[in-house]
Amino acid sequence: MTITQRDRDLGTAYAMKPFATRTELTSVVRGTPMGELLRRYWHPIALVGDATDIPRKVRPLGEDLILFRDRHGRVGLLHARCCHRGTTLYYGKVEEDGIRCCYHGWKFDTEGRCLEQPCEPEGGLFKNKVRQPWYPVQERYGLIFAYMGPADKKPVLPRYECLENMDDGEFVEADDSSIGGGGPAVIPCNWLQHFENVADPYHVPVLHGSFSGPQFTTMMASMPEVKFEMSPRGVAVRSIRKQDDGKVFYRVTEAAVPTLRVVPNPRVAQFARVESIGWTLPIDDTSFRIYVAGRVKQSGDIGRMRSKFNGKFWWDMTEQEHQQFPGDYEAQVGQGPVTVHSEEHFGQSDRGVLMIRRMLFDQLEAVAAGRDPIGVSFDANAGPVEFEAGNYIREA
Repeated sequence: MTITQRDRDLGTAYAMKPFATRTELTSVVRGTPMGELLRRYWHPIALVGDATDIPRKVRPLGEDLILFRDRHGRVGLLHARCCHRGTTLYYGKVEEDGIRCCYHGWKFDTEGRCLEQPCEPEGGLFKNKVRQPWYPVQERYGLIFAYMGPADKKPVLPRYECLENMDDGEFVEADDSSIGGGGPAVIPCNWLQHFENVADPYHVPVLHGSFSGPQFTTMMASMPEVKFEMSPRGVAVRSIRKQDDGKVFYRVTEAAVPTLRVVPNPRVAQFARVESIGWTLPIDDTSFRIYVAGRVKQSGDIGRMRSKFNGKFWWDMTEQEHQQFPGDYEAQVGQGPVTVHSEEHFGQSDRGVLMIRRMLFDQLEAVAAGRDPIGVSFDANAGPVEFEAGNYIREA
């Protein structure tokens, strides 16, 4: 059956064209454009305390991996499927110098070298000819970071000024519960639906203000004057809100490569540089979680940043309350597992979102042409990355 001109003129849903999504931006598996771009950066995949002598499943960028720490304190990140006969190392046993597969006892060290093959003559005469797929890891800011890209393109793991220089009484705390996601730790939609929201300040006075009731300070409730600009790391959003006392509330948020949400405290507890960084880790194409590291003065301060809706945490709300008081989780998961890009209709307020997509497309083109994407450094002596992000008060 064909769609007639009359169908289109009436504007009913029947006249809609076939849906399309920009999979080059959304798909993170190996071999896809975005999957290859993201694999040129380090990503947090767990808290430091998650690596123990009990194997732990992790799934960054669509790959099933096993995380463990041997008795020497070394962290290993190996592919879950044993290279011998394919069972999962999740059921393996961590020993002094590696992890032993439950099926035939092959043992691998933290870099995948095969140490023992007990069913083979003399413990495996050719064990050095096989290697379990593995990824390099580093521990920093209470997080375990992994590099999952080509070995000859491995950059240094960045340091960040806002997590290096402490104010009096501060220390760094890490959190894996997806602070800033508005819902559970694992959020069932594509990572980009959250990441590009970082450059959308206009949703704050609507979704977090008038629609669901004030979730932040009243300073955030008014519609801002906004300027979007490219930064050396991504997109910077500068918002101005004029105050009743004649001063100006100046707020800077940054969306930085690869997936960093550099968002100052929306409750504006103080006027200062940004307190924390969040990494939007794609689990696969239809789910993600957020790891956060930030400066705090008391343990648990990061968790206390979590929003409440109608006085309740997200997981304590009924379905009726979720519908009546939606937040970021409902708005972003409500776009579907992967949003339909062909049906979007952008306005002037969406300039930041478009800038993020253009920035990502530029980096896809750079990698495809054999160039390094922005935000990677191979200089081990490079200074910490500095962000402009923060909440500031200024004279008008």
